[in-house]
Amino acid sequence: MTGLSTILIVVGLFLVGGIISFAKQKMPTSLIVLLSLAAGLCLVAGVMRLEVWN
Repeated sequence: MTGLSTILIVVGLFLVGGIISFAKQKMPTSLIVLLSLAAGLCLVAGVMRLEVWN
């Protein structure tokens, strides 16, 4: 695992925690969708940067 892939995965998981928290607080749906897109992009980018795929 490289440092950047680790950071991207950690940030993605942090944003997933934010999604859960915002959903429990009944925040606007558009904000939850925006956070879920950001979390998904971070997680996908982190996983794609792993050296397992080479």
